[in-house]
Amino acid sequence: MTRSAEILLIAVLLARPLALPAQTTPGGVGRPAATMPPVLQNVGFEPELNRQVPLDVPFQDESGRSVQLRDYFHRKPVVLAFVYYRCPMLCNQVQQGVVGALRMLSFNPGHDYEVAFISFDPRDTPEMAAEKKQAALSRFGRRETESGWHFLTGARESIDRVTEAANFRYSFSAKTNLFAHASGVLLLTPDGRISRYFYGVEYPGRDMRLGLVDASEGKIGTPIDHVLLFCYQYDPSTATYSAAILKLVRLGGVLTILCLVGGILIARRREKLAARNFDRPLSAGGTRS
Repeated sequence: MTRSAEILLIAVLLARPLALPAQTTPGGVGRPAATMPPVLQNVGFEPELNRQVPLDVPFQDESGRSVQLRDYFHRKPVVLAFVYYRCPMLCNQVQQGVVGALRMLSFNPGHDYEVAFISFDPRDTPEMAAEKKQAALSRFGRRETESGWHFLTGARESIDRVTEAANFRYSFSAKTNLFAHASGVLLLTPDGRISRYFYGVEYPGRDMRLGLVDASEGKIGTPIDHVLLFCYQYDPSTATYSAAILKLVRLGGVLTILCLVGGILIARRREKLAARNFDRPLSAGGTRS
């Protein structure tokens, strides 16, 4: 491991509590923010649910074409992650985590949702973005989804508008020529509002699937997915889906009542059929007609 990579690893480990405010040790245990290294004091990722992400922001895609974010919002949810393409470690893990989680789903980029990676380093180029896209497509293994993957670069003004809306904060160290930053992924609604977010570099397939169904506002997913959404509730404090116990109890009660009513109806129907058979007159052969 190079010295730069070692420095970045230390930065990531120190920055992680800032990226996961609800998962830190309670009671103020840990290193106070005032004693953190200056490069880490403004690092974090704290999205606000339902906040609008600006869609009129100009970027360049991996082919060098001028685009706006709104180009990717066409009645579909969007998976959005902030990375920088020359990052030696953490950003690669974020990209691999997103690709790995989405590969577990039957939903397809370009058809059911869009995927966008935005570099927060204005020095990154479309050529770098193109290399990252090819690596992602190779790992994802479904070449027909190429139109659903977007790797963007842009000017500092464009980057700042989007990262500020997502409350994604990072810091640059001129000494190491590296960024200290948090890690995570956003799920946006078709009109660009923050629907869900997940922290870290690994995203459970179940959470990603339920998040996409949520973000799509019911436009994708099977009936089973919608039942699961009733049974599982998103918790913004932990950025995960967990079983909604009260809803499960209610659902269990409703199912029990339905089973009892169904059993009573079936029993009464059988009784009526038996009574009708008993009341029928005997035929000449000694049986009921």
